[in-house]
Amino acid sequence: RLFSLLLLNLEEYYFEQHTANHIINKDCKDERKFRGSLKICSKSIIFEPDDNVQPIIKIPLRDCSSIKAPEDNEVFLIKERNVIAPYKTVRVSIYFFTLYRASCLDKMGDQAAMITAILQSRLARTSFDKYRFQSISETLHMECKAEMVTPLVTNPGHVCVSDANLYFQPLNGYPKPVVQITLQNVRRIYKRRHGLMPLGLEVFCTENDLCSDIYLKFYSCQDRDEVYRLIAKYIENHIAEHTAESYVLQWQRGHISNYQYLLHLNNLADRSCNDLSQYPVFPWIIADYSSSVLDLTKPETFRDLSKPIGALNKERLDRLVKRYQEMPEPKFMYGSHYSSPGYVLFYLVRVAPEYMLCLQNGKFDHADRMFNSIAETWKNCLDGATDFKELIPEFYENDSSFLVNSLKLDLGKRQGGKMVEDVELPPWASGPDDFLQKCQEALESPYVSEHLHEWIDIIFGYKQKGSEAVAAHNVFHPLTYEGGVDLNSIMDPNEKVALLTQILEFGQTPKQLFTTPHPQRKIQKLKSLSRTSSHSTSIAESPVSPNEESFEDLTEESITLAWNNIAKLKLDTQCKIHKEAITGIAVTCNGSSVFTTSQGKRLKCFLFSKSMLMYLNWIWGKKLSIFFSFLQALSSCLILPGDTTVISSSWDNHIYFYSIAFGRQQDVLLGHDDAVSKICWRDGRLFSASWDSTVKVWHCVPGETLSNKKHHFELLAHLEHDVSVNTMDLNAANTILASGTKEGTISVWDVTTATVLHQLPHHSGTVFHAAFSPDSRHLLSTGEDCCFKVIDVQTGMLVSSVTTEEPQRCFKWDGNTILSGSQSGELLVWDLLGGKVTERIKGHTGAVMSMWMNEQCNSVITGGEDKQIMFWKLQY
Repeated sequence: RLFSLLLLNLEEYYFEQHTANHIINKDCKDERKFRGSLKICSKSIIFEPDDNVQPIIKIPLRDCSSIKAPEDNEVFLIKERNVIAPYKTVRVSIYFFTLYRASCLDKMGDQAAMITAILQSRLARTSFDKYRFQSISETLHMECKAEMVTPLVTNPGHVCVSDANLYFQPLNGYPKPVVQITLQNVRRIYKRRHGLMPLGLEVFCTENDLCSDIYLKFYSCQDRDEVYRLIAKYIENHIAEHTAESYVLQWQRGHISNYQYLLHLNNLADRSCNDLSQYPVFPWIIADYSSSVLDLTKPETFRDLSKPIGALNKERLDRLVKRYQEMPEPKFMYGSHYSSPGYVLFYLVRVAPEYMLCLQNGKFDHADRMFNSIAETWKNCLDGATDFKELIPEFYENDSSFLVNSLKLDLGKRQGGKMVEDVELPPWASGPDDFLQKCQEALESPYVSEHLHEWIDIIFGYKQKGSEAVAAHNVFHPLTYEGGVDLNSIMDPNEKVALLTQILEFGQTPKQLFTTPHPQRKIQKLKSLSRTSSHSTSIAESPVSPNEESFEDLTEESITLAWNNIAKLKLDTQCKIHKEAITGIAVTCNGSSVFTTSQGKRLKCFLFSKSMLMYLNWIWGKKLSIFFSFLQALSSCLILPGDTTVISSSWDNHIYFYSIAFGRQQDVLLGHDDAVSKICWRDGRLFSASWDSTVKVWHCVPGETLSNKKHHFELLAHLEHDVSVNTMDLNAANTILASGTKEGTISVWDVTTATVLHQLPHHSGTVFHAAFSPDSRHLLSTGEDCCFKVIDVQTGMLVSSVTTEEPQRCFKWDGNTILSGSQSGELLVWDLLGGKVTERIKGHTGAVMSMWMNEQCNSVITGGEDKQIMFWKLQY
């Protein structure tokens, strides 16, 4: 039994405790004495008897008519207007009297200022007890003042960070003398906005859990950020793992569930179980609470996730819109929020009744307004004039205790005479556990996976506020938004305290995480192999029986197997045939001939057979030769289908066509006004990128080689850029083109209409390489700013960013794993979802300039700044 059950919910500080006696009928024949603890708090005193049968006594300081201290500092407390006054005697510090004087002040601002002054004075006179260190060898890095935040108690004290542990020593010794967390056990940390100020820090020692190990509120942002920095040093790849964009890609590709993704978004948006005004918010998913069987294959079973709760009922919405249009500024559609302390405790009253009692001034709500029925609650959210609440995460977890009155609480009697007991469940649920299980299944269903991004846009994304919020009918009172009120701009302390109290009680909108439309989740229809044991299989994936596997399925599995083992890539052989850095690699379809270009003005060909390299002598009439020579450096090369023609692009603005069979030049295309940086060939079309700030699309009709007819070129599209284009790639359908410039901009084009879909300044320097994922949903790019960037092709949203130690010049990837060539010459294997290097393979002595991979993904050729060609084989 904890005294905290009686503390106020908002800003009640617990300063100290003393052993005391509660004396009843003092100096009388029937005098009785009960031993216990006297708790001194900022706005009340609490006596907690040792005997659990006796009640806890709470006396607000403002209700005390007088507090008298004799010379021996023995204090008598007398409750005002109480006929049988409970006397308590105790020896206490002088802080008690100053707190009493603060309670006698008329204005809330003056009370808060005096209490704060008392608190800071007390903290300044104390320090962290270093004898509490776990080891005498620990080194102190930082000590500062802070508060430990819980839903009902805010404990002031001292934070200490050593090289091994995080400590918090509460001023009052509650809940224990020192809270200690081993830094190596920390898995997640989040900076929090607490009381509309960026002063909070929450620490988790679990991967996927709502409950943190400690929530701290600091007195300065500098202290908070320094503690964050010290802890983050001990979490591997912390910065890469704990951003919204790092979770989007994991969720899209089915590596985390819908529940886990919403959990992470809530954490990133400052939602915490320790802050009832910012409790995690989850959506209503199911709209059918009357059927005997829940059919998750029917769309009408589900709530429309593209609309907020307040817009689901058209008639109610029309009334709200009319009121909104007639309202003076500041306008708002909904007078109440979708998440507030009252709404959270509405759901949790059966497991946390003391919270509700604190919020309701010691009383439960009227019985007919309690959480009586799932169906009734949903109906009221649809029809009620002031009810727009969403759900809490407990509806999608495994603990059903919040639905059952296991404490046998007297929650009142409804108008029909029925007592409020367990929550009434819909007909399709056989019990509380079955209800939660079906809610979980609904949350992870294909329908929700396809539409959840629409709800995320409303709650965490671009429809949260502004004109998009009005269009989505998602307009709440301005006080609920982050930044809606600047507390520092309010000079009147009474107004500031009143406003903060109103905001904390009203609820707050989550911090906005996305400013562009959120990408949709990928729903896989074929069986996918598990990449690692740490990645859970997505519920959205549909298994395919062995009998239904096609040749394409087996090919897919062999490629997946190759990428799962890509770290086992071994050098097979190497050669040096160029005098300058190698810029391009192309291989014939049969794999026998390899063409390479270099900055040394040479296009060379050699034969690759049975791990042995031989120069290929080409017979042109009676002339022998091993290379083509050009006036300037070459940037890339490719081979046309049929292995008849090799094409190379040059810094002299030309594109050259050579016959492989006859060893002579077929055509030359003067395509640009500056160097041609990259060429691609798809479906009879040639795509060329250039430093003249353009990408051009050509329709190319090959000539008849035997009769010496030239190719015919027709310019189909002209894609203008602001600066030089350095690289480009096409999606699998040849409809979307991505280009990267020397100033770091990624442009995504619709080739069919020659229009730009997205223009994204994601890099701070030259984009070295960009490529679509095999499913064409994502685009990966790398540049001289030492970053990998992943964008969602449909929305243009940046979904992942990974910082590298040095620039990565080229890469291949399967959507999850990257094989990259670095500036120093190493081949690196990256776990993109984890944002870390899993294998380093020694290779070139200079930058890896180009890379080729075969269709089966088990053979790789790299060309380097060291003029070497290296052949790599996968060793299973």
